[in-house]
Amino acid sequence: MKTDINPTHTINCRGKLFDLSSPVVMGILNATPDSFYAQSRYNTKNEALRRADEIISQGGKIIDIGAYSSRPGAADVTPDEEFNRLAQTVPYIRKKFPEVIISIDTFRASVAAKAVNDFEVDIINDISGGQADTTMYETIGKLHVPYIMMHTQGMPQTMQQNPHYEDVIKEISDFFIHNISQLRSHGVADIIIDPGFGFGKTIEHNYQLLSKLDSFSIFELPILVGVSRKSMIYNALQIKPQDAKNGTTVLNTVALIGGAKILRVHDVRQATETVELIRRVHQE
Repeated sequence: MKTDINPTHTINCRGKLFDLSSPVVMGILNATPDSFYAQSRYNTKNEALRRADEIISQGGKIIDIGAYSSRPGAADVTPDEEFNRLAQTVPYIRKKFPEVIISIDTFRASVAAKAVNDFEVDIINDISGGQADTTMYETIGKLHVPYIMMHTQGMPQTMQQNPHYEDVIKEISDFFIHNISQLRSHGVADIIIDPGFGFGKTIEHNYQLLSKLDSFSIFELPILVGVSRKSMIYNALQIKPQDAKNGTTVLNTVALIGGAKILRVHDVRQATETVELIRRVHQE
């Protein structure tokens, strides 16, 4: 079953072209004390280096490092504290693994700028899609780095209180239409879109999004999907996050069939195996 429906996606990471025409895996490294999945927390230099090595050795192509927990109801931290957490891990990973693609998960333009300028970070991954900091788009344009624009309804402290949509696909598409235009006006060349599973959405919204993920192919931009061990899995199956590995693999498979180009995951080996098997199916 060969498929040629997806356009070639190439992004510029620090002067090197990174090809996303075939799906890749992004491994999660949380430099936080309170991320929802405890096993994803790596708060010291040595822990972070071990995790980075694990991600790379298991086939991950991007390391996504976050220092601000985005779980529902998470406590707020200052920009200084967020950056200080990154400083405990990112420069050591960059030094030991100079070729790896590093993404920073932040919605603050000041943190994004310092991370790119001080640590040679490749990508900024913004869970607010530019809505939390009005200077983010301008900053990304000046930094000349790829930008992951995620949709959310509200911020972590409030986003799951009562999420509501008249038409979740249309409203998220409208969000992308408007904000892609805004990014382009600031000279941002490389954009990745993320529908934001679990961010201001009910379980039903999440499954509607996943079932119609190919709706977002109209933007001809790489799509990132992050469903790893989220509540849309463990609440639906009435299990705990630590038991959601199998469910994550199932939904990652659906996401790849729907056109996802980046899988953001905790379990890198399982995701890279999923990518490889789907690749083989598409070659037949």
